Amino acid sequence: MDTIMRSLLLLGLTVLVGCSRPVVPPGADLAQTLAGRVAGPPQSCVSTQSASNLRAIDAATLGYGSGSTVYVNRLGGPCPGLRELSTIIVEVHGGRYCRGDHFRAVELTGGIPGPVCILGDWVPYRKP
Repeated sequence: MDTIMRSLLLLGLTVLVGCSRPVVPPGADLAQTLAGRVAGPPQSCVSTQSASNLRAIDAATLGYGSGSTVYVNRLGGPCPGLRELSTIIVEVHGGRYCRGDHFRAVELTGGIPGPVCILGDWVPYRKP
């Protein structure tokens, strides 16, 4: 029964995150998205209230939109299997995405989660 519940939770998270509105449209350049925005000090955590906006920008970068702020998480290195259209599954603790949290990328065609990757700091970008 535990395996079935985990599979259903994984499927639910995949559907929830996979149907999200991207903070950075696939194919868009990160520099273009951040144009006119100013970087703030790195933060170790961000709220998951806008969880549907979490998006892979490239193999080593995640983007996350919350209100008018765009957060960028540059990972310590490339995350195997992480691509622009990947579905991202984060092991959330306490309602926030935090440095050190584990996540996996899931390909839409295969549906099998890739290796565990680790979040870094979140850099907020805001319009002045």
